[in-house]
Amino acid sequence: MKPLQTEFPADFLWGGAIAANQAEGAYEADGKGLSIADCFPHGIKHGADIPPKEGTFYPSHQAIDFYHHYKEDLALMQEMGFKVFRTSINWSRIFPNGDDAQPNEKGLQFYDDLFDEMLRRGMQPLVTLSHYETPLHLVEAYGSWRSRKLIDFFLRYCEVVFRRYKDKVKYWLTFNEINNMRRMPGAAGGIFFREGENHQQAVYQASHHMFVANSLAIKLCHEIIPDAKIGCMLSLSNTYPHTCRPEDVFETMELRRRSLLFGDVMIRGAYPAYMARIWDEEKVHVEMEPGDEKILKQYTSDFLGFSYYRTSTHEYGQPFCGDTGGDQGTPNPYLETTPWGWQIDPLGLRYTLNELYDRWQIPLFVVENGLGQVDVPDEKGEIHDDYRIDYLRRHLQALKDAIRDGVEVMGYTYWGPIDIVSAGTGEMKKRYGFVYVDRDNEGHGTMARRKKDSFAYYAHVIATNGAEL
Repeated sequence: MKPLQTEFPADFLWGGAIAANQAEGAYEADGKGLSIADCFPHGIKHGADIPPKEGTFYPSHQAIDFYHHYKEDLALMQEMGFKVFRTSINWSRIFPNGDDAQPNEKGLQFYDDLFDEMLRRGMQPLVTLSHYETPLHLVEAYGSWRSRKLIDFFLRYCEVVFRRYKDKVKYWLTFNEINNMRRMPGAAGGIFFREGENHQQAVYQASHHMFVANSLAIKLCHEIIPDAKIGCMLSLSNTYPHTCRPEDVFETMELRRRSLLFGDVMIRGAYPAYMARIWDEEKVHVEMEPGDEKILKQYTSDFLGFSYYRTSTHEYGQPFCGDTGGDQGTPNPYLETTPWGWQIDPLGLRYTLNELYDRWQIPLFVVENGLGQVDVPDEKGEIHDDYRIDYLRRHLQALKDAIRDGVEVMGYTYWGPIDIVSAGTGEMKKRYGFVYVDRDNEGHGTMARRKKDSFAYYAHVIATNGAEL
């Protein structure tokens, strides 16, 4: 039996997380092509313009200009004591169209410089290969992941970046929140439904191609970077039954399994048995090639990265739906709620960590967790975000309790340690950061960075390795 662990491990990876498309800006700089992320004027909860329209404001096109500010931003992360920094490589910065024969050298050089700066400042890069950034050309020319051709395009991209950064990046994630294929397939995999199409057929066929690509990327990573760890990444904010009515309880379990199945495939290496009934009832027939199931079984994830923001409740008969925060049902009367309707549930994080470790028994990594709030500078320009400190303290205590429960947790990367564009709504007003960025929803502002009160709090947490929360 494992001995009792009462504190955060000595090698715990403290840090923060962003996505290229929400932070970098420079959306056409240095040979970058368009990705699906460049097409949402109001975030991925709302419609996409394919291609982007002239004269329309797209917040992510400039974002917080991390592309040109990354050195000063990483200096702030270093000041907090970060051990790890999660970001993504924007696929369309490396292969502008996705199916190009040769990569874009200027894009490769940017990430060389970025990872060098991280390492110089004592941070390990944790790199997501595909974070809602499918090249737009692959959507328009191939129907995105509906086409099996995308497996080879993705693996060409993976091989290039694995070889290029093999001495710099030792922690990788394949597809960000891949289970959001069932909630937001446009963002998660470039699947925009066609008239008359069976939506579930498109989602599950595309997901299968992504599963095969995931497994073959794991194989490639282990061959090229033997000392690397590569994981899968799921959105796993949780859902409770709204009542103890058996129908509420059972249907909530069915809802949860719609997300857990993605982990089953990528961690256990096989589709769960209940998928046969789901596919039968939804008239889905997933085309697989001989050898696919062997590939899935042979090349599984080293660890599970996941996002956790909130919980919700489910009542029997409610449609299964959600957004960037997870599944969304009936509000829980026992929890407080943010201005964006996200309910704050620290104990839910402990519950989820135990649930996932019981199911899969592989190392877990909380790679997204944070509080989006309205931050208003006072007359001195200071931001007193006690609400964020409280959110962080309670969630880290829950994480610490889960470690005491016996859960193996590799690290914690707070989502948006510097204010970035909201993925769901395209807003800057919805701020997560310990660092304030002077930019508003309409793109006005100086881009100046300033520390919030939470900056010093998180720095202290890291300095004490979580002993003092």
